[in-house]
Amino acid sequence: MTRPPATGGALPLSRLIREDLQAVLDRDPSCSGRLEALLHAGWQGLALHRLAHRRYLRGHRLRAAALTRLARLLTGMEIHAGASIGRRAFIDHGFGVVIGETAVIGDDVTLYHNVTLGSRGRLRDSGGGRRRHPVVGDHVLIGTGASVLGPVTVGDGCRIAAHSLVLHDLPAAGTTTRPPRGHPPTPRWPAVPPQARTTGTEMTNSAPIPPDPHRPHGCCTCPRTPAHPRPAHGHNGE
Repeated sequence: MTRPPATGGALPLSRLIREDLQAVLDRDPSCSGRLEALLHAGWQGLALHRLAHRRYLRGHRLRAAALTRLARLLTGMEIHAGASIGRRAFIDHGFGVVIGETAVIGDDVTLYHNVTLGSRGRLRDSGGGRRRHPVVGDHVLIGTGASVLGPVTVGDGCRIAAHSLVLHDLPAAGTTTRPPRGHPPTPRWPAVPPQARTTGTEMTNSAPIPPDPHRPHGCCTCPRTPAHPRPAHGHNGE
């Protein structure tokens, strides 16, 4: 299977970088203006990647690798210079994002931190010029900590929930919420009762912590011994 080209490669580099900057202003509510957007880690990483990608396409792999390393040091993102990223990409926070060499990302895609677009291992995916990394369509959103692994295709408009694991193709405009295999479901603890604050009762998951037998008076200043008598000065030195 040949790797489809990304639309961003045919446009001037300066235009792609300006569009990425505008995407920060449009999609990051915490960004107050263009000057602040210039300090956005996701935009900085993308700008350096686009420079590295042009060097990669021209066969200057060492220069491309140096720019990729610089982007990793500055932003915490590791995007291989061979990865193709379309127009108006937005990577929020950016830290921990990993994108492999043969990955292809469409236009208007949003990635959150700790997203991985990777392979499933050299022995499984490599050989014969096969694609090892995902192809992501246009207008796709991938949540925090999600992993899309192997030569899968994510259709246009898909929304991948945080911490999902995607190992198979997703049709267009789909949503996945599948957690990694063996990952326990997120517990939903009931709210701590208001009386816990007024009575001084320590609560964990709405259940009181059992008393410490080595501190029968609940005094944090008492020595840890069951035989310790109650201090004459009262609880906690009062």
